Amino acid sequence: QVQLVESGGGLVQPGGSLRLSCVASGFALDDYAVGWFRQAPGKEREGVSCISRNGGQTSYPDSVKGRFIISRDNAKNTMYLQMNSLNPEDTAVYFCAARRMTLARLCVFSNYDYWGQGTHVTVSS
Repeated sequence: QVQLVESGGGLVQPGGSLRLSCVASGFALDDYAVGWFRQAPGKEREGVSCISRNGGQTSYPDSVKGRFIISRDNAKNTMYLQMNSLNPEDTAVYFCAARRMTLARLCVFSNYDYWGQGTHVTVSS
């Protein structure tokens, strides 16, 4: 059974940090580019980071660049999102996702195959 399970969400004060984790099961993560997405209430889902199969390419939108860091450990079938300098605009449900990718050095924000159930992140004082 294919699964992606996120953890690490919660309540954090502005300026704080959180680290999200996502464990994959039922498939080999190293065949997939992976990404993190978020959806705030009343807003569309947006990609906040992606990383290629071999970790050689990462991508971030301007809204999180310099604050978020994506990483992966293929041996553990796990991906991570380190979020720093959080602000209330980062409040959202965060999802991890995986996309089967032939090219090992490419990641994109579209056409993902598998999704996690989401973890809530609330940034508030």
